[in-house]
Amino acid sequence: MDAPTPPLYIDRPEDVAVAARALAGGAVVAAAFANFYVIVTRPDADTVRQVNLAKGRPVHQVGSITTVIGRIPGMFDWTRISPRLPVGRVRALMDALYGAGPFGFRGPAAERLPEHLTQVDRGVRTTQVIAPGLTCPSNAFFERALAETGSDHLYITSANRSRHQTGAAEEPAHWKVGALAADFAHVDDLVVLAHRDEAAARAAYPGYLTTSVTLLSFHAPEGELEEPPVLSVDRHGSLHLDDVRRAAAPLGLQVRLGATAGQRLQVRGYAGALV
Repeated sequence: MDAPTPPLYIDRPEDVAVAARALAGGAVVAAAFANFYVIVTRPDADTVRQVNLAKGRPVHQVGSITTVIGRIPGMFDWTRISPRLPVGRVRALMDALYGAGPFGFRGPAAERLPEHLTQVDRGVRTTQVIAPGLTCPSNAFFERALAETGSDHLYITSANRSRHQTGAAEEPAHWKVGALAADFAHVDDLVVLAHRDEAAARAAYPGYLTTSVTLLSFHAPEGELEEPPVLSVDRHGSLHLDDVRRAAAPLGLQVRLGATAGQRLQVRGYAGALV
């Protein structure tokens, strides 16, 4: 009988190197990310479609992207931002929220980003950038994976099966690696890069739920010439709306829940056998 494969950990450089090389070779990596887990792969269309199928999503569902903190502004086309919205304020808000913890921004997509990682909304071609925050060790993994792939961005999605597959009203992201591995046992090329201590990872983000990130949209500010300009929360996730507002207010920005964010995302519960 073969010995069990030892786990890979997000804070161990040699494990990060193994996972990054596997990702560049086409593997699906379930990676520790702030206080929960995400799925990360190469950003090419075939790989994104394979992950969509593995999750039970529609095959052509548009994906989100991730990258290291310093490259995030380059994922957006700042020339397409509304003249009503000062770029400096948005960039400062981005720095503040990514500096604090896991978060997502949706804005005008850089021209080079492919169609399967962008979507048109209100006449603007947009992309979603999901990042774990400045202090998360997953940044080292992203840096290494970008070097291995020769890209400046990666595909990212929540570590869960789609509700389209399970029939549940909602399928929250996983924050326990054992249950995640069980849900994705059918993926032959799955690599798991785990938190060494999941309880410590959760404790490091006391203001965040263990679920997918809150997503703030800045490509189409709301309100007819309203001041301060209004940004929309497209998804009310791990960071509470009030905390987003507290970060935005000193910068002269308002934040409101968008039409799709009326209900905050749930946190996944685990049966005793999976805890």
